[in-house]
Amino acid sequence: MCATLLGGLLSGCMGSMPLPIGPLNRQLESLGANRDPSLSGRWLALISGKGGREQVMLVDLELQQPLPLPGLNRADAQPLSVSVDGAGDRIALVRQLEGRTELVLYRRSLQSLQPIAMVPSGVPRQVQLQADGRQMAVQVSRGGLWQVDLVQIP
Repeated sequence: MCATLLGGLLSGCMGSMPLPIGPLNRQLESLGANRDPSLSGRWLALISGKGGREQVMLVDLELQQPLPLPGLNRADAQPLSVSVDGAGDRIALVRQLEGRTELVLYRRSLQSLQPIAMVPSGVPRQVQLQADGRQMAVQVSRGGLWQVDLVQIP
């Protein structure tokens, strides 16, 4: 009885419980297996895979539909981590390409891809863009140790 009373009191303090967004979730499920979501404002970036091939997807949550990302996804690249800024223009991506792991920045408005060098050198694993897109945090392996680098974006 105490547990029931305590549960009722806690749920009353917390307000309503979070609910899944059914129609959008079903649309995302139809894209295949999804992982590594990055949510910023009205934008959801994720890695989606169907038929053994993974690619970066950008979903406009207001329109509830994926947007094209020309020049970002390559058939010979394996995306590992993705992050989107609050404007939906900059997408940071860690990917494996031709046996190496690299960090790149995609600018949707320019449809351009820019490699970001790790200095000192290291192997990037995860990336997170700041909401304004001007800085990113990157998890990097150097000499067997995991470190976090902050990278300023002009």
